[in-house]
Amino acid sequence: MCSKMDKKTADNLEVAALIKQFNEQRLPRAIHIKERVFAGEKLDDFDLAFLETVFKDAQYILRVSDKHPEHQKLVAKAIQLYTDITEKALENEKKLKKK
Repeated sequence: MCSKMDKKTADNLEVAALIKQFNEQRLPRAIHIKERVFAGEKLDDFDLAFLETVFKDAQYILRVSDKHPEHQKLVAKAIQLYTDITEKALENEKKLKKK
């Protein structure tokens, strides 16, 4: 049986792993995608697959951030970044269809 300290340590390690994954993998990729869509490009299949993965993981990440309010600002900024990307990509798609 795990003690409270073991559970807290495991929980903190999980949060640290999520933050590391975001900083090293997701954030750089999201910034690259954002630069492209704000330059007028469309999302490609790899971008869509990446965003789909992010959105699938979002509910889990939101539950974790509920237990760790000190990270809610980071989660909110990440959500805004992905929202900006999807809104601009949708705008680009609509512009390209009108042509």
